[in-house]
Amino acid sequence: MKTLQFREAIAEAMSEEMRKDESIYLMGEEVAEYNGAYKASKGMLDEFGAKRVIDTPISELGFAGIAIGSAMNGNRPIVEFMTFNFSLVGIDQIINNAAKIRQMSGGQFNCPIVFRGPTASAGQLAATHSQAFESWFANCPGLKVVVPSNPMDAKGLLKAAIQDDDPVIFMESEQMYGDKGEVPEGEYTLPLGVADIKREGTDVTIVSFGKIIKEAYIAADELQKEGISCEIIDLRTVRPLDYDAILKSVKKTNRLVVLEESWPFGNIATEITYHIQSNAFDYLDAPVERINTADTPAPYSPVLLAEWLPNHNDVVKAVKKVLYK
Repeated sequence: MKTLQFREAIAEAMSEEMRKDESIYLMGEEVAEYNGAYKASKGMLDEFGAKRVIDTPISELGFAGIAIGSAMNGNRPIVEFMTFNFSLVGIDQIINNAAKIRQMSGGQFNCPIVFRGPTASAGQLAATHSQAFESWFANCPGLKVVVPSNPMDAKGLLKAAIQDDDPVIFMESEQMYGDKGEVPEGEYTLPLGVADIKREGTDVTIVSFGKIIKEAYIAADELQKEGISCEIIDLRTVRPLDYDAILKSVKKTNRLVVLEESWPFGNIATEITYHIQSNAFDYLDAPVERINTADTPAPYSPVLLAEWLPNHNDVVKAVKKVLYK
């Protein structure tokens, strides 16, 4: 094992795949000369040259469309959005072309493409730069959606996403790029659609993904001092969703809390809650609890932002609620 920052794990994954396959290239704003807005492509321009690491204008609709067209013609592009808030400018290309071209062409074209970049909040960036769109993209058939929470998962999942023959939305976080973690030496991938039990437990299942899962770890440590054993599941991929892993855990613990940084209406937690009550109702000893942001645009004020975001105290309260404590 070796220790890498999250941004280094992303760069390694892309570079390793690009060395194996000349049809893979990276394009986006500031990915080349500036080494990436978050330094997640550091050194790649020097290694692969300007034909395969391409700086684009500030035109998400344009370069998303160019990349999709090139994917239909045999290339395997990686498109970096400086933030997925900006992907809304190009979302017509993602939803109406990348996600649908295989079906609409009767299987004549596929679209092996990765759209990657940070999602959700990252401090005081205000309402239009603090949005989590995982559930938006996951709602669309034809897209796979990956949201890793640590460097090891990020590298293995990104390599799998690049190798996939269908479009993958790969969502990171500005607040995780500096996170350090152990990563295996040598070649490895992690399968898309497979959750990971990060902590075994017996009293309650906590399901989460992305950077907000850190709050679950803090809460579990606090609850352990009170004799409450939490099982923590990192979804890693939200489309396809690993329903079986959640069901198996809930049948053991009989209680479920879902932690997700998103607005509460129609999100991933909603889907999980429906699936569990539909398929494990008789195993539940309490109603499912979900923890989300407030149902408002993200505030700029640091005081209001702290209230708006879910935190470990919210997790502790939810766990005690399902345990009737």
